[in-house]
Amino acid sequence: MKEDYPLYVKWSEAADWILDAVEKFPKSVRFTISGRVANLALDIVEGIVEAIYAKERRPVLDKINLDLEKLRVLFGICHRRKYISVRQYEHVSRLMDDTGRMVGGWRRQD
Repeated sequence: MKEDYPLYVKWSEAADWILDAVEKFPKSVRFTISGRVANLALDIVEGIVEAIYAKERRPVLDKINLDLEKLRVLFGICHRRKYISVRQYEHVSRLMDDTGRMVGGWRRQD
């Protein structure tokens, strides 16, 4: 059933990409920024699943938007500190923007 939701499919793929990317971060940031990025990506997956089944979606979708914004900030830091390349930063930014638009559309629909 979750696979019927384009947002779930899109962000599942994004989360896989993000988890692969953070594995390549320096070991010195494994328990700081790397862990926070991975946890936020997974929190968003959980939020999407919750939104699929929630009767009142708006608060859940607002939380997903907030988590996406936090993730944008953290990836900006990762890019400035050279943990990811310009190309990777552009890619993940597109993924987050697309996801944000989908969440916004779903929010307006409710």
